[in-house]
Amino acid sequence: VMPLTVLQVLPALEMGGAEQGAIEVAGELEKRGHRALVISGGGALTAQLGAARHYAWPIGKKSPFTLLLARRLRRLLVEEGVDILHARSRLPAWVAWIAWRGLPATSRPTFITTVHGPYTVNGYSAIMTKGERVIAVSEFIRDYIQDNYPGVDPQKIAVVPRGVDPQRFPAGFVPARDWLEQWRAAHPQLQGKTLITLPARITRRKGQEDFIRVIRALKQAGLNIHGLSAGGVHPRRRRFHRALRRMAAAQKLGDDITFLGHRDDLREVLAISDIVLSLAKEPEAFGRTALEALSLGRPVVAYDHGGAREVLRELQPEGLAPLGDVAAVARKVQAFLKTAPVIAPNRTFTLKRMLDKTLALYEQTRTPG
Repeated sequence: VMPLTVLQVLPALEMGGAEQGAIEVAGELEKRGHRALVISGGGALTAQLGAARHYAWPIGKKSPFTLLLARRLRRLLVEEGVDILHARSRLPAWVAWIAWRGLPATSRPTFITTVHGPYTVNGYSAIMTKGERVIAVSEFIRDYIQDNYPGVDPQKIAVVPRGVDPQRFPAGFVPARDWLEQWRAAHPQLQGKTLITLPARITRRKGQEDFIRVIRALKQAGLNIHGLSAGGVHPRRRRFHRALRRMAAAQKLGDDITFLGHRDDLREVLAISDIVLSLAKEPEAFGRTALEALSLGRPVVAYDHGGAREVLRELQPEGLAPLGDVAAVARKVQAFLKTAPVIAPNRTFTLKRMLDKTLALYEQTRTPG
């Protein structure tokens, strides 16, 4: 295989699926003897780029002036001899597309887009379907593209599910002793309790209100449980966060639910949980936290839609509950606490498979004929 130069463009390198994917792909490219370039506004994950070259451009800044970066990008594509131009977000995709279109057809790189979520359907979002190849991160996203952009040739869509690294999330993982000691010291009220965890940012879409209802139903059934809400609060969501705390207090659950805030040690929190929930109100592109929990061998109960449905159908189908049916979720939690469900080994949603499929796609598009 000829070495390829691959340039990925995205708004920033903070937390998130697109960011994680960009870093994993850049690392794998370098490992296999290709060149990885990334343009982003920078952020906490930039340090993880390793040998890949990073260009700090404000390519995600929501301003009409951002489109003027297209000229600079066009120069870079030529100077660096870029073979693959891979856009992972809408505004950077517009800049990339304008730059790409301005090159002679014979000397353009291959333009690839990844649809990471069910964006609002409009002309602005349509750019994500303009790639010569379009990667969908799940079957749900492939269906979203085909339902909302019927003009897109189904042949150019490739489903490449996100994946976890089973070495980072091994079944039966036990956190380090010093972590466990610190955890017990910080949360003495959890001793001897059965832990039910909702790992999700605090926002109306992620289902914290249903989580509180589930905990109430389980307490009313006489279970010795404690609810953990693990997820950060954006400054714009502080009012909602306060409303959740009031709701818990009004249900007399103030001592039965702990809001942990953002965690860098989510793997450890999932590993000590007895059951993990996924209660998003709107279908999510990919059920990453459900997958991480199942990979660790923790049972999951999830609403039956979006990416979580695909992950659970494959690995632990009896954990699916009808969307919004809090009583069904509580019943499944009780059933799983009595008899742990069988979790199938994860062979579909692995990091290796995601990387193999992505790089195969890159190599295919550059092979003449």
